[in-house]
Amino acid sequence: MSMQNVFEAGSDVTEVATAVTRDGYAVVRDAMDAGTLAAVAADLQPYLDAAHTGHEEFMGSLTKRFGALVAKSTAVQALIMHPTVLAVADHALLPSCVAYRLHYTGVMHLEPGEKQQVLHRDTTVYPIANPCPPLTVATMWAVTDFTRTNGGTRICPGSHRWTNDRAPTRADVVATEMPAGSVLIYLGNVVHGGGSNRSDRARTGVALHYSLGWLRQEENQYLAVTEEQARTLPDELQELMGYSLGSSNFGFVDHIAPKDYLHGVRDPAASDLSPAGMSERVDALERFHVSHTARGPARHYDIDTD
Repeated sequence: MSMQNVFEAGSDVTEVATAVTRDGYAVVRDAMDAGTLAAVAADLQPYLDAAHTGHEEFMGSLTKRFGALVAKSTAVQALIMHPTVLAVADHALLPSCVAYRLHYTGVMHLEPGEKQQVLHRDTTVYPIANPCPPLTVATMWAVTDFTRTNGGTRICPGSHRWTNDRAPTRADVVATEMPAGSVLIYLGNVVHGGGSNRSDRARTGVALHYSLGWLRQEENQYLAVTEEQARTLPDELQELMGYSLGSSNFGFVDHIAPKDYLHGVRDPAASDLSPAGMSERVDALERFHVSHTARGPARHYDIDTD
């Protein structure tokens, strides 16, 4: 299977978002300009130098990983708020929540010789069977070129519509190939995994994920930065991290809206827990209908595509 849904920077965001919700993924080439790409690489290099390989098998024995990128890179902060990515997240997630959150930030740096990661869904941590509405939107930003031979992310297009019982075959898998500065956007319940790095150079990606605002975030964003750092962040990033109400009267601190509390408000009378228009947004949400429950494992699939 060959990769479809490849867009150029500046493409109509509605077309990108439609592709993601329809097929589970899209690639936007050169979504980062050269200056941003250089800044991201420079910000991350000291942490890459200090990081170690040797994780357990799922994480990759020859893969360097680290997170808490909001505190480590102002250039990555800009990627988190990239308009095209947020337009896709709006399209996929806002039907089911008033506000979505920054779910995870991390670097995945595959050294030469790294093996294929087992294919999996990011959303198996939640006890919600597939197919289901989007729970998370994931991005993988290419800091280096992504190719079939250096570990470009493998995905199974359309697998967000599969039941949990369906296992992928080799024919279902496609490797992401994109130049540095590009981004792969995919739904968290799409089956995917890292490829093997059979090249002589490392493959570096920045993963930034977003989730429905009423789900527990994979990475604890409130401890990933200090309170002092959080106060200095752009308003939009503060809200994405969770320093804002998730709905009317939802996510407050001592009956004070979290952004107010972050900036020193301590009087509940000075804080609005149900801002204008929020109740209407709650009423307009698409509700999950749960008819029954059944036990099922978190499935991983060992598919060799080399």
